Amino acid sequence: MQNYVDGLNTIIWSPALIYLCLGAGLFFSVLTRFVQVRQFGEMLRLLVAGHSSKRGISSFQALTVSLSGRVGTGNIAGVAAAIGFGGPGAVFWMWMVAFLGAATSYIECTLGQIYKEEFEGQYRGGPAYYIEKAMGQTWYAWIFAIVTIIACGVLLPGVQSNSIGNAIDIAFGSGQTISTFMGDLSIAKSLTGVLIVLMLGFIIFGGVKRIAHFTQVVVPFMALSYIVIACMIIGLNIEKLPAIFSMIVSDAFTPMAGVGAAIGWGVKRGVYSNEAGQGMGPHAAAAAEVQHPAQQGLVQAFAVYIDTLFVCSATAFMILITGAYNVHGAGDMMLVTNIAIDIAANSPAYTQTAVESMFPGVGNPFVAMALFFFSFTTILAYYYIAETNVSYLQRHLKLKGLKTVLKFVVVASTFYGTVRTANLAWALGDVGVGLMAWLNIVGILIIFFMAKPAMQALRDYERQKKQGVKAYTFNPKALGIKNADFWEQRFNKESVQK
Repeated sequence: MQNYVDGLNTIIWSPALIYLCLGAGLFFSVLTRFVQVRQFGEMLRLLVAGHSSKRGISSFQALTVSLSGRVGTGNIAGVAAAIGFGGPGAVFWMWMVAFLGAATSYIECTLGQIYKEEFEGQYRGGPAYYIEKAMGQTWYAWIFAIVTIIACGVLLPGVQSNSIGNAIDIAFGSGQTISTFMGDLSIAKSLTGVLIVLMLGFIIFGGVKRIAHFTQVVVPFMALSYIVIACMIIGLNIEKLPAIFSMIVSDAFTPMAGVGAAIGWGVKRGVYSNEAGQGMGPHAAAAAEVQHPAQQGLVQAFAVYIDTLFVCSATAFMILITGAYNVHGAGDMMLVTNIAIDIAANSPAYTQTAVESMFPGVGNPFVAMALFFFSFTTILAYYYIAETNVSYLQRHLKLKGLKTVLKFVVVASTFYGTVRTANLAWALGDVGVGLMAWLNIVGILIIFFMAKPAMQALRDYERQKKQGVKAYTFNPKALGIKNADFWEQRFNKESVQK
């Protein structure tokens, strides 16, 4: 199974996808005149300017739901894997895919807002919706929806819960084992899995609003706590920081593992972490209550910065400053050996080793606790994304009970991932992420060349902002944007009220 999945990943994560992710980011950055830089101040203002409604969540809540999907095990175990297999230079390429990917995130999340719908009293949207409406290809939208349900409902939750189980094992020990139909399982992992699924079930059976209320409290707190610890470690080793920066930049182009390995692992883990172009962000973006679609596109572009440039960088600096990493070469060859070679790179062990070296007795449990909240909220985001695509399919299938089935599948996948091995969990997760990225990036590029709706929205928003309007409006027909039914109806209703 492991060999088959690895072979599939070799095809999916070929250099073509790596260049597609970077190329799309550069393309949209140039065409938006680097909106991720020009509108940085507006991004910050919009974080607190919005409000929720009965049908939608606020911009800040949408940001935290989106961040709960972005900030997860990829920020701890994923960064460690990028360094462990691609060398320190992989961090540079994570930064690059985040900076350029912020423009891609603007495009896809604005599309999510433009083509959203109201379904069962809630806003719904995402790539399946804008592929159908903007591209006019329902079959392509169905493929994306089905792939996303499989990826977010079956493959990806296990990656997150697996890292939680491994971190608990490292922090507190595995304890005794018990024999089950799944083989011999660690008691510590089994109990952790039970706790996770109980909490998960309570929240996801409570609906989208409960997910939003939970993430808006937990996500800022956990991210801030993690960054504070990272800053303390960096501050205690501040004299090493210039050399670390130099090593990251120099190894990005002449790394010990080869330029290809650094770029490949940096982009792969960067996309896995910040999700720019992957198509996950638009689902949360579409749920937001905003005056103009471009507003949520800008907010979600800022989410990429928080994820990679803040949280991922914090992890990378802790690992590199403390030297708590190895670099794997081809086969069993080790290019750098700083710690025991049996410590898995595809796990939170590097990060835990780094923090433990600075705060003995505290580091391992702290990272385990941070990873628990990071990963748990990411599983919630995965469920929401899978549910949104189930809602999309229900528009056509008219089948009842699909969401209930999805809930139980996500819970089962989460428990299974908690108690199984890391390599297979990550490999399956990479399959899901890669397929979604292929389908979504190709989709938004085709939509761009067909109609440029996200660009039209940006120009319209910047025009109104320059005029100093107090309340923004969005008239898709006037901009030549077709099939934006929700916004057409809202504009017509607002025009009548005036």
